[in-house]
Amino acid sequence: MNVFKFEFKMIIRSMIIWSLSLSGFLIFYMAFYPMMGGADSGFDEIMANFPPEFTAFFGMTPELPMTSVMGYFGLTFGIIQIPLAIQASNYGFHILSVEERELTADFLLSKPIKRSAIVTGKLSAILISLTVVNLSLWISALGALALFNTGSPVNYGGAVLVLTTTFFFQLFFVGVGMIISVLLKKIPSVLSFSMGLSLGLYMASSLDTMMSIGIMKYVSPFSMFAPPSILIDTSINLGSLIVCILIIGTTIFGSYFLYQKRNIASL
Repeated sequence: MNVFKFEFKMIIRSMIIWSLSLSGFLIFYMAFYPMMGGADSGFDEIMANFPPEFTAFFGMTPELPMTSVMGYFGLTFGIIQIPLAIQASNYGFHILSVEERELTADFLLSKPIKRSAIVTGKLSAILISLTVVNLSLWISALGALALFNTGSPVNYGGAVLVLTTTFFFQLFFVGVGMIISVLLKKIPSVLSFSMGLSLGLYMASSLDTMMSIGIMKYVSPFSMFAPPSILIDTSINLGSLIVCILIIGTTIFGSYFLYQKRNIASL
C-alpha cells in the first residue's frame, strides 16, 4: 500500500487552493502599495500619533516605515503568516488523527506496513504540499516587490531571508500539531485546534512585542521569524532558528515514537 501516493491525492486540492489563495492575497495586498508610497510621509505622520505599543502590536516599527516598500511588505507578510500557520497546523493535527476520527484505522493497520512507514508516507506528502505553497509565495512575493515598487529601495536580500524562514515556520506548526494529536485521546475538530494554536501563538507574540518582553522569540515562530526584524537586520536570529529546529525535530521524532505505542481507536 503506497501511503504517500494516497495521502498526496487527498491533499492535492488543498495544496492548490492554499497556493493560489495565499499568492493571490499577497499580490492583491501589495497592489495597494503605490497609493501608500505616493503619500510621501503623510501616513507615517498619522501612525506617529498612535502609541508605540499599538503599532508594535501590529508589527509596525519606526525603523521600517509603512511608506517604504519593505515596510509595507513586512506588514503584508506578517499577515500572510497567520493563514500559513493555520494550513500547517491543519496538516499536523490531521495527519495522525484522521484514521481514528473517521474510524478507518482497522483498514490501514491491517495492511503489511509498519506504523513508522505510515507516518513517513503521510509526512512526505505534507512536505511536498508545503514546498509547493512556498514556491508559489516566492514567485508572488518577489514579483510583487518588483512590480509594485514606486522607487523605494528594495532589500531583496531581506525578502529572501523572510521567504526562507517560511518552511521552518510551517514545520514548527506541523510538528506541534502532530505531537498534540498523538498525546490527546481524540481530536474532535482539526480546524478548532488549528485556529486555537495559530491565533493563540500570534496573539502571544503580538503582546510580547508590545510589552517588549522578548521571551516569545524562543517560543513562538511569529516572534522567531518576525518579518520586520529580519528586514531591518537582514539576518535571522540564530538562537531563535536553533530553538525552532530543535522543537521541530523533537515534536516530529516524538510523534514517531508515541505513534508506535499508541492504542489506536477503531471500529
